[in-house]
Amino acid sequence: MSVHDLQRRDRARIWHPCSQMKDYEAHPPFIVDCGRGVWLYDVEGRRCLDAVSSWWVNLFGHGNEDLNEALRRQAEKVAHCIFSDFSHEGAIELAERLVALAPPGLSRVFFADNGSAAVEVALKMSFQYHRLRGDGRRLFLSFSDGYHGETLGALAVGGIGLYGEVFRPLLMETVKVPSPDCFRCPFGRERQGCDAPCFSAMEACLAERGREICAVIVEPLLQGAAGMKMYPPTYLSRLRRACDEARVHLIADEIAVGMGRSGTLFACEQASVSPDFLLVSKGITGGYLPLSLTVTTEDVYGAFYGDYGEGKAFLHSHSYTGNALACALACRTLDLFGEGVLEANAVRGAFLEEAVRSRFEGHRHVGEVRRLGMVTAVELVEGPEKRPFDRSRRMGHAVYRRALERGVLLRPLGDVLYFMPPYVISEEEILFMVDGARGALGDVLA
Repeated sequence: MSVHDLQRRDRARIWHPCSQMKDYEAHPPFIVDCGRGVWLYDVEGRRCLDAVSSWWVNLFGHGNEDLNEALRRQAEKVAHCIFSDFSHEGAIELAERLVALAPPGLSRVFFADNGSAAVEVALKMSFQYHRLRGDGRRLFLSFSDGYHGETLGALAVGGIGLYGEVFRPLLMETVKVPSPDCFRCPFGRERQGCDAPCFSAMEACLAERGREICAVIVEPLLQGAAGMKMYPPTYLSRLRRACDEARVHLIADEIAVGMGRSGTLFACEQASVSPDFLLVSKGITGGYLPLSLTVTTEDVYGAFYGDYGEGKAFLHSHSYTGNALACALACRTLDLFGEGVLEANAVRGAFLEEAVRSRFEGHRHVGEVRRLGMVTAVELVEGPEKRPFDRSRRMGHAVYRRALERGVLLRPLGDVLYFMPPYVISEEEILFMVDGARGALGDVLA
């Protein structure tokens, strides 16, 4: 069947995520037939380079033979089984290995099937923990432009109005403080070596309202959906100390930035921080199947432990909790990290940054190029003094359209272009990707 027939059938029945469907009339979807490495191919053989790892999930390339084989082997045994009163070796192995790799003090693993669910689990666990302790806390503290998913609890602790404003009447009360903003820093500091004077807002809030707050939830070092905003490890280490002083849980949402994206397996490592909850998803299965994990401490686990009649149990579940196929893929993904991936990524990430800087810096509409690990971002601005474009102009979207014509899949966040490719990308493919994006920028903003 032709690509046009498939596009017509798609538009007739499918409601795509995070999309204004009317846009699909002028720009029908790329109909993927197969993927190999960093490339996606449509049904007529055209290809595009997946510069965003298919929404940040793919680590080791499409069609990875190691992961394919792990999936086949597990499918021949059992694809899924109930996870209440039952278990299986893949889940046990994954939990053990994740605890061994996680920051010190984390010892218990709760399974779910997507990132938003992991956030909900952490919020509910923290709230119920404080309820069991009898201290009456009920609020959560987060960044004003944080992003933690799109279920109602996750939206409540998020701060991006584009996703949550329409649902505001449905959302629980939360507390927000300004995010660290190293691009438009109100203190005039540079990110490198900064002692985070912006932390004063968080510090003051915890001092004033700490007795009401169950937990602080943040994306460590990099706020993805806010526009790949990067901030120094000092902020995170100060936050850990402040949470300890206020006896408030720290939830590290590493759903996007974990699994090596930041340059270390978990971004928390760069601040020598152990959170009370570590949230992992996206890349944990190499980009093959949905899985998420909420990793917490013995202290949290112990608060729920008792006889059934005490009413302490954490009664939360998902039908596909602990899915055996996903666990097998996650275990194989962790195997692949043992093959020098982080060391190779340090070289690969530096090459990517230099390629981007040499092509984008100096353009009159480029405000900043920034990098953390395997993520390099380009912030577009309208003019001097870092003035942003009016959102209605959709400049990032226009660059996305032209880049796709050049064979590069971008997914700009507003007017922030970013490169977050699979870890198997070659230097030649990096240059193709960056040149395609730079050409697209020139098409839109000469």
